Formats: sequence, C-alpha cells, structure tokens
Amino acid sequence: MNDTRASPSRLPAGIWVLGFVSLLMDVSSEMIHALLPMFMVGPLGMSVALVGLLEGLAEATALLLKVFSGVISDWFGRRKALALLGYGLGAASKPLFALATGAGLVFAARLLDRVGKGIRGAPRDALVADLAPPAQRGAAFGLRQALDTVGAFLGPLLAVGLMLLWADNFRAVFVLAVIPALACVLLLALGVREPDRPAGAPRANPLARAQLRRLPPSFWWVTGVGAVFTLARFSEAFLVLRAEQTGVAIALVPLVMVAMNAVYAATAYPFGKLADRVAPPALLAGGLAVLIAADVVLAASTHWSGLLLGVALWGVHMGMTQGVLAAMVAGSAPADLRGTAFGLFNLVSGLAMLVASVVAGLLWQYLGPAWTFGAGAVFSGLAIMALIARWPMGR
Repeated sequence: MNDTRASPSRLPAGIWVLGFVSLLMDVSSEMIHALLPMFMVGPLGMSVALVGLLEGLAEATALLLKVFSGVISDWFGRRKALALLGYGLGAASKPLFALATGAGLVFAARLLDRVGKGIRGAPRDALVADLAPPAQRGAAFGLRQALDTVGAFLGPLLAVGLMLLWADNFRAVFVLAVIPALACVLLLALGVREPDRPAGAPRANPLARAQLRRLPPSFWWVTGVGAVFTLARFSEAFLVLRAEQTGVAIALVPLVMVAMNAVYAATAYPFGKLADRVAPPALLAGGLAVLIAADVVLAASTHWSGLLLGVALWGVHMGMTQGVLAAMVAGSAPADLRGTAFGLFNLVSGLAMLVASVVAGLLWQYLGPAWTFGAGAVFSGLAIMALIARWPMGR
C-alpha cells in the first residue's frame, strides 16, 4: 500500500510508484522497439512503407482504446483494475516478438502490446490526476513522464549491450524483455492504492450528451492542438531507421533512442514544474520550435554527429510538451470525467498518429527521409500558429 498524502513540497507516494511502473514497462517495451524496425526490415524482409503502416495502426489502436478504458474508469469510479489489465496484456505480448517469423505475428504482437497500452493509458493518467494536488499537476505528470522515459533509455541501452554480447541475436533480447514487464505488473498490483470514490456519487454515462457538454471549450482546444502535435511528431521508428541510414552499426543503433530518451527524462520533470508557474502554451510553442530545429537537422544530417544533435533536440521537445499537454487535459476536465477526457484526447491523437506514420513512411519510401522530416517541420509550424491564434504570446 502507498500513502497518498503529501506535504506541499512533496508529491504523493502513489505518483512515484506509478512512475516506476511506467519505467519497468518501458524498459521491456524499448528493449524490443529499439530493435524492431531493423528486425522487420532486415530478417523479416518488410518494406519501410509497411513498417510505417504497421506502426501507425498499432499506435492508433492504443490511442483509440483509451477512449473506452477512460469512459469505463469514469463510469465505475475505479482506475487501477483497468490499468492492471492493460499492463498485463503488454507483458503477455513480449514473448510473441521472439516467435515471429513473418509480418503476421509481429503485427499481432504489436497490436496486443498496443491494446494493453490503450487500456491502461487513460485510467493511469486519470489516476495520476486524482492523486496529485491541483497545484502540483504539472510536476506530477512531469515526474511520471520522466521516470517512464528513464525506462525508455535503459531499454535500448540494455538492447545494445545484449546485441553486442549475443552477436546480433534479436530473438534472445526479445525473450529477456519479458522479465521487467512481469515486475511492472507485480509492482502495480501491490504498490498503488487509488482514492475512494465519494460516497453516494451518482453514476452517469460519461458519453451521454449532457456529460460531454460538461467538457469546456478549453478542453476541446487542447485536444485539437494535441492532434496537430501528433501529426508533427510521427513514430520514433523513423529515428531508428535514420540512424541506420547514416551508417551507424546495427548493434549501436538503439543508442539513438538512449540519447533521445536520456534528454527527455532529464527535461520532463523540470519543464513539468515550470508549467505550474508559467503559461503552458508558451512552453508548447517553445517545444514546437525545438521540434522544427530537430526536423531540419535530421533532414540534412549525413553524419552521426548531426544525427545525435537532431535526436537530442527531439528529446528536448518531448520534455517540454508531453507532460504539459497531459496537465492541461487534467486541468480542463471535471474530476469525474478525467478518464473520458484523456480517452477523447487520445482518440483524436490516435487518428493523427495513423495519418502521420503512414504519410511519413510513404514520403520516406518514394521521396526520401528529408521529405519525411520536412513534413514534420511544416506541421510544427502550423501548431505554433494555432497556439498564437488562441493564446497570443505575452498574455
């Protein structure tokens, strides 16, 4: 059990536990995902366009399912059980990657993994918002994102070491990834206690028209901006492919994700705390400007040094924006509709992710990687204009 109380300067223990739960699952997932694009294009012989389609469908599935899990968590007023189910499905998917001999089983494993992510995402984010004091929401989401991202760079780092140790044996690495996934499920089961639902609280269908009308215009605007963000930030599988294209050895390619996630982890919590003190739209606009710089560098890069700079800028952008967007969603939604709000936000983002990854794959396949990253820069510019139109800088 964890103590959900906190002093004004300390976050509740439950936020930390949820952060470490995310850390363990990301170690497991990123051990696989850092190698998966090369595994698909290399040993399995899949095209880059097909990789883009698979990535888009998998991520969109996860984000679409967040609607339903978020609604269910609001209906019953319980978040933890759904989060456990989602993390459990993610753990169950890991052995399938090691068994895959073609696109079919890889797609099935990726889909199961993303179904698990979709089920757990909105209830977990709503649980973070439920546990965090309102004045510390930016810090709470920043901390969870930072710990999540520590796992996201430890996973590729382990993948690199194991690939070097085991002579590029993809399947052996995939098998070992099962261990942190199982540890994650156990920690969540034993270490988190969610707040009780208020006695006598009425139960209403969160998707009923009267309930949806309770979501204010500010929520829908944040959702729209989040969708444009997703169009600008397509699947990170393309960072891995860009690294391989610049001549980085296969066993060392996962270090690209290590570098990106190390920067992301180092910046997420400080920027989350900053969002509790300054206007979040200013941080979002700054993050988009950094993403434009990252896209330009990655489009022009022909050497590992330029690649590393672009990847580091990508990580700064993630640290500046992802926790802030989550805190804005939590702050704009009524407490009893937070799961639904996160679900709807991710529904729109899921559709954008499908479009972005498919377009990115097609541009890469037929016009080259510079066009893929150039398109990301254009969408980033559109998002900045949308932010300025809604929240003029200086206000």
